[in-house]
Amino acid sequence: MKGGEDVAGYSKLTTESVNEKTRDIDKKSALEIARAINEEDKTVAFAVERALPEIAKGIETLAETIKNGGGVYYCGAGTSGRLGVLDASECVPTFGVSPETFVGLMAGGTAALYESHETAEDDLYSIADQLKERGFGKKDALVAISASGSANCVKGALMYAKQKGAKTLCVTCNPNSDLVPMCEIPIVAEVGPEVITGSTRMKAGTAQKMMLNMLSTGAMIRCGRVRGNYMAYMIPNNKKLADRAVRMITAKTGCARKRAEEELAKHGGRIYEAMDEIEKDGIEKIE
Repeated sequence: MKGGEDVAGYSKLTTESVNEKTRDIDKKSALEIARAINEEDKTVAFAVERALPEIAKGIETLAETIKNGGGVYYCGAGTSGRLGVLDASECVPTFGVSPETFVGLMAGGTAALYESHETAEDDLYSIADQLKERGFGKKDALVAISASGSANCVKGALMYAKQKGAKTLCVTCNPNSDLVPMCEIPIVAEVGPEVITGSTRMKAGTAQKMMLNMLSTGAMIRCGRVRGNYMAYMIPNNKKLADRAVRMITAKTGCARKRAEEELAKHGGRIYEAMDEIEKDGIEKIE
């Protein structure tokens, strides 16, 4: 950088700019700090709202991918990568899908989930090599996650996905992100400058979490993995979830709790099968 010039162009990214409202946050009390962060967080949902048409396109694309036997691959570095891994891992118990349905890949590999591997973000092949190892192909879809949209690792992943003829999406927080022209469905939530300059684990991370929730949940609903608004394909493998399963069955079918417990056990914990069995029998509703 010469004379303060931004050679890489990062200063043009809103996620890297300075938030004028919080310039003196280091002089605030604890309550004032919390209030300042909360005020900025209030704007996130509105930023996501403006991206709903693109999110809807993403939901349909991911649902189509899964119905056709493909997998959804999230990828990113730092906070973005960890959010992708989190969303992918939670789909297995929530919707009863295989671990290959949603896959989260992290620049720097599994170790980067627990400790910082910042240099992996700049490696063009850090994620592309992982996609290759997993046999990523034309039937799959790639969701590249990067708040700034500048991470080389996701650019490399998108280039690899395009070479394979796969569907490509991105989740970013900059409208002028490099990722936007690189993928079929760019999803952008412009959250503006962070409370702490450049700390995209904050508003940008919250927006990305919200959008990933919508994409995976929406795709699962479109794939029939939800009954009404019940997690009928959830895996009830602890006491709390087993009780939730029974309550879902009674609420959906109107049967007595004992019958719900019996059918759940009979069908090996498969909630949707228990629901179907009870509804097929036309069980008398509880007065």
